[in-house]
Amino acid sequence: MILHDYASRLQQVRKKMTEQHLDGFMVSVAENRRYLSGFSAEDTQFDETAGALLITASRMVLATDSRFELQAQREAPRWERFIYKKGLAQELPEILQDLNLRRLGFESVRLSVQQLNQMREALSNAGMKIDLLDTDNLVEALRLRKSEAEIEAIRHALELAEGAFTRLRESLTAGRSEADLAWGLERTMRESGAEGLSFPVITAAGPNAALPHAVPGTRKIAAGEPILFDWGARLHGYCSDISRTVVIGRPDDTFRAVFTAVYEAQQKAIEAIRPGVTGQQMDKVARDHIDQAGFAGKFGHGLGHGTGLAVHEAPRLSPIREDTLEPGMVFTVEPGIYLPDWGGVRLENMVAVREHGAEVLNALPVALDDWLNG
Repeated sequence: MILHDYASRLQQVRKKMTEQHLDGFMVSVAENRRYLSGFSAEDTQFDETAGALLITASRMVLATDSRFELQAQREAPRWERFIYKKGLAQELPEILQDLNLRRLGFESVRLSVQQLNQMREALSNAGMKIDLLDTDNLVEALRLRKSEAEIEAIRHALELAEGAFTRLRESLTAGRSEADLAWGLERTMRESGAEGLSFPVITAAGPNAALPHAVPGTRKIAAGEPILFDWGARLHGYCSDISRTVVIGRPDDTFRAVFTAVYEAQQKAIEAIRPGVTGQQMDKVARDHIDQAGFAGKFGHGLGHGTGLAVHEAPRLSPIREDTLEPGMVFTVEPGIYLPDWGGVRLENMVAVREHGAEVLNALPVALDDWLNG
């Protein structure tokens, strides 16, 4: 599967560099490194880095350390490689010495104040007069609209995750703990070929389902209560993200009322998606329906978020964001209702924006009757 056109992506980056009067650009965000070069190494934590890309009008340098030297050679063979030993900040002058730069842009979302100060100090000590200039969303703006190959990659990650959940439901019985179910879902995804998880699996039962990002614990699930699952698989670097809420046995009237309100809100929002509308408008469609159903104030988070190389990326569907939807964007639609001391219901599908509306990428049933009869 061809997921990339690195030459075209670099061309677009260089165009943006020219527009911002940059003669160099340093890429530190792991997903952006992969998007532009194919180098897939991940940063182990925020204050550690697997390296950076240095891009000029004519040069492409991948700077990393010895842990990733062979990986860089295999995954980004067209890039010059610089293997540093003392660290990126300390050896930045040597990396830049023959690139003839005066204005070097960096990704403000990733570089810490400490790292920036270290780089400036190293350049000053070397007598190099290079301005380090913060940039915002230079590469992320390119990642907003997915190619058909990228959408297919997301669809495959979704199929893998949905298949794992379908198998888990066959053994869904009262008495199993949240943590046991979460591990079962993770294990099945990995055994099915997932490169990893999009995020830690959420399994929350009963009152715990009122916590949108609950951490699975020892609580054992019981018949008749809401059981909220939120999970996703990463495949070929691309993420999937799904939520379903189910019940063991027959749902009571409260579950039916909450579930129906969430389901209808999701369907109304998906039906209203089209190019040119904003994420704020889509959020309002779902939120207004939930309010009118008698659950005002019980839907606290935004309606959805973009998903791709990162599980959370632009666009955002939220009351406070006005991101305009365009063909090729892929994002989640995930309304929820959360009632303290009872639990919650969240239903999450992934959609791709097309010229005339939304294409739902999921195959897993959503409607309550589909689950009860499945």
